[in-house]
Amino acid sequence: MNTDHFAIRRRILCGRLTILVGLSLMAASPVKASGETDFNTYCGACHTIGQGRLVGPDLAGVFDRRSQDWLEKFVKSSQSLVKNGDAQAVAVAAEFNNMIMPDAAISAAQIKDVLTYIKSAGGGAAVDDGTATPQAAEKAPEPVAAAPAEADIKLGQDLFEGSQRLENGGPACNACHHVRNDAVMGGGILAAELTTVFSRMGVPGLKAILGAAPFPVMQAAYKDRALTEQEVRGLVAFLQYADSEEYNQLPRDYGIGLFLTGIVGAAILFLLFGTVWRGRRGGSVNQEIYDRQIKSVADS
Repeated sequence: MNTDHFAIRRRILCGRLTILVGLSLMAASPVKASGETDFNTYCGACHTIGQGRLVGPDLAGVFDRRSQDWLEKFVKSSQSLVKNGDAQAVAVAAEFNNMIMPDAAISAAQIKDVLTYIKSAGGGAAVDDGTATPQAAEKAPEPVAAAPAEADIKLGQDLFEGSQRLENGGPACNACHHVRNDAVMGGGILAAELTTVFSRMGVPGLKAILGAAPFPVMQAAYKDRALTEQEVRGLVAFLQYADSEEYNQLPRDYGIGLFLTGIVGAAILFLLFGTVWRGRRGGSVNQEIYDRQIKSVADS
């Protein structure tokens, strides 16, 4: 009887444990799925987990190097940490050419979910993210990018300034960005200046950004209007060319140029009006009518 009693209790306990484990897995699964989705949407263009550097550091083993609290703050606003003199943030920024990581476009809860996903996907040993000391890891030399083809440069130039429309209807790059290059018109100032962006990001980084932009404004602008592979190749080629030609470009001062153009234009208009109306009658027509009426009354 005692044996049966203990057997029943064991079965009940096992059943309860099974239910608890199941509930735990069910609760964890949405978090992981949500974190993975947000990572792919907002982080995957610049970071990998175990596949090497892209635009930013490889995140494999990042929890071996950074605390949860620090990572949450860095993801929320890396530039705030840099401006406040955080040594780790300053070191990471310096290693990656002071490239600005945008402030998080997701909530604090989503940041936690993303970090949970990174931790679960990170696995084994840490991968060098560029902040390791020279004794710990030797950084491999950056591969030299091949010179782009002339046809790709021309395509990228036309796409950048909007003289050729993007296939899926997205806006031209110079609506928001400027590149100092004599071959293209001046662009906007709503976003980063891109003359030397190739030196900072290289081919893989630019392809990643153009293929799946992590910036909220770009995501909204190109939603359902993604660039084609050929367009990405052309824009990368043009930005590589613009970077290489940076020091050959004449400085442009649009302010004084526009002022002088306005003065010359006004002078031409005054000269034109003077020529066209040179034979017009002088004096006031209304005054002549009035004088005739007064004379007529006086004569009568």
